[in-house]
Amino acid sequence: MLVSWNWLKQYVPLDMPVEELERRLMMAGLNHESTTEVGSDLAIDLEVTSNRPDCLGHIGIAREVAVLWNSKLTLPAAAPAASSSPAIEPVEKLVQVRIECPDLCLRYTARVIRGVKIASSPFWMAQRLQTVGITPINNVVDISNYVLMECGQPLHTFDFGRLKGTAPGKIREIVVRRPLSGETIEAIDHKTYELAADMCMICDAKDPVAIGGVMGGAQTEISAETRDVLIEAAEFDPVSIRNTARALNLHSDSSYRFERRVDPEGLDWASRRCCELILELAGGKLAAGMVDAGQPPPRREPIVLRFSQLKRILGIDVPPEQVREILLALGNEEEVGSQRSEVSKVERSHSLAANSQTSPPSPPAPLPRPTCRSVPGEGRDAAPASRPTSHAPRPTSLTVVPPSWRRDLTREIDLIEEVGRIYGYEAIPEDVGVPMAPSARTRTDRVLERIRRVLTAAGFDEAVTLSVVDENASTAMSPWTEVEPLRTQVPVIRGASCLRRSLVPSLLEVRRTNEALANVEIELFEIARIYLQRENDLPQEELMLAITSGREYSIVKGALEAVVVELKMAAALQADDANLAMLDRADSCRLSLGGEVLGYVGRLRPEAAKPFDLREPTTVAEVKLSRLIDAANLVPQCVPQSPYPAVARDVNLVVDEAVRWAEVAGTVRENAKPFFEGLEYRDTYRDPQRLGGGKKSLLFTISLRSAEGTLTGQQADQVRDRIVAACREAHGAELRA
Repeated sequence: MLVSWNWLKQYVPLDMPVEELERRLMMAGLNHESTTEVGSDLAIDLEVTSNRPDCLGHIGIAREVAVLWNSKLTLPAAAPAASSSPAIEPVEKLVQVRIECPDLCLRYTARVIRGVKIASSPFWMAQRLQTVGITPINNVVDISNYVLMECGQPLHTFDFGRLKGTAPGKIREIVVRRPLSGETIEAIDHKTYELAADMCMICDAKDPVAIGGVMGGAQTEISAETRDVLIEAAEFDPVSIRNTARALNLHSDSSYRFERRVDPEGLDWASRRCCELILELAGGKLAAGMVDAGQPPPRREPIVLRFSQLKRILGIDVPPEQVREILLALGNEEEVGSQRSEVSKVERSHSLAANSQTSPPSPPAPLPRPTCRSVPGEGRDAAPASRPTSHAPRPTSLTVVPPSWRRDLTREIDLIEEVGRIYGYEAIPEDVGVPMAPSARTRTDRVLERIRRVLTAAGFDEAVTLSVVDENASTAMSPWTEVEPLRTQVPVIRGASCLRRSLVPSLLEVRRTNEALANVEIELFEIARIYLQRENDLPQEELMLAITSGREYSIVKGALEAVVVELKMAAALQADDANLAMLDRADSCRLSLGGEVLGYVGRLRPEAAKPFDLREPTTVAEVKLSRLIDAANLVPQCVPQSPYPAVARDVNLVVDEAVRWAEVAGTVRENAKPFFEGLEYRDTYRDPQRLGGGKKSLLFTISLRSAEGTLTGQQADQVRDRIVAACREAHGAELRA
């Protein structure tokens, strides 16, 4: 945010050196980037964080300066005089506004000025705009930019004569809607943009005339022939503006502010201020009234600040009177029972919407500024004298309603932060003691940490994707439910409006992107929630683990088995047929634990991978984590280690095609006791000529170890023979010669 030194002086006295202003603002949260001389002015570049859009205008910065230096804040009256001439019809007879997409445009107001004279801006305005990096164009356009940089509320001015109504000579129309299929617009940068269905457009009765909140259209831009002007002041949905600006690669000062939200109560003030300056610098007559469509500004909920929390959080005592003075000076309204502080009402009056312009509101009366505590070296006034002795009980809390321009104030801790930064963090001793309570990780956090550790060690990288997917991805893969997905009212990204019913589609989209970038290894996992709609009930949010891999099915399954081993489950992981159309039947399985279905793992069939445009074979897995979290044994276990060497035996069994490796592995483990140490799958071999039709051979290695002595070859062979006999009986297996 570029701030003009000369401009800032219009609202608040600047009796301090510029270096002191930079330092104090930095200590209060507005980091100083640079200061540059621009003619006879200074351009001060301040870093404004995304939670402080109120400081994206000179008035917001002036408000901060006034509180920090305990000085008077002077704001323009913004009281344009409406014409009383019968030749100038009221605004409701000139234009009507209709909002067809209230989710994208929360509120839209319009005023009309007739008979303006387009010319160059006066020197003082042009100089201020140049200081903050804006090139002057003409007086009307410059005024809208001036008010934008003054209060942070974007405005747009239309050539009223070029707006169309339903019939020639009738009332002009402003329609706020989504674009029609294939609709385009030429913006004031004289480039044509193709519009998507989730964008917000400002249109007249026939055509788009502006991209809402982003940029105006060339068709109705202010020109030398303009005589009548419509002034737009609106509030748009921040997510919609951000998505539109990114999709069109069209970013502006307006979109930057709408993305961070504007002051809903300051909207009308900005409109009146713009009209006031146009009447002063471009002449004309203001049509009485204002067209106001959409939602009224919401009432802010009160916040209770307990004074005891200041000591606990900041480590120092701040007098309650001082706390109250700071918060009221910042624009908060005090609530005492059902009454609010009259002092705060006066402070906030500059941003309250007026009901009618036929009798303009009076300028706000000067506010008696509270005296703030002095901090050594800060140049503040002396501390206030001691209060008279009072027998009233000392207050324990303060209830305030935050101002409309401070949307970041929602909790008690936010008020504590405000007190701390205005009181001065430098006033807090370095060695002050702040009581701290030890925190403990939840069971879920501890289990997820172990899962992440195992998968990372197995070569997987963790991905974080959005919770929404497009309709095609949602339909392509939904193994957990056949019920329609939940949908967002406003797409988070273009076309993505379905809350996902599986994590796998999101990971496959990431895999496709990495394949397009020629990345060789794309081994990913994600831990997140899916959202399953339920009839006559709230949606089910299920915490899931999903994996995508270019490795074989058995390796991915082994990684999940390693997770179960790490969590020291009492029950073993079982595998049976997955019966999912998207997975290859030979290389897939359904996973269960103690009889409860966990999920599935398998190689994608080519037709299932086709919607995601994948080039390489892909293995996927997805399991529910709730069962793993509940059954995990997080107590460290001591397992005695045998000092004697292990003995390994390779076994090659011929079984029917329908016999699963998991079934054989379970039999092997059971019959290798008490010498069982490990089992490693090697390969599956198929050859109808050597093995016979419908047969396959399973090659595996079993490790045996005794805790009492070194196993002899004869003992190891006896265990192997016992395993072969058990597999013959249970699975019809035969030892391959």
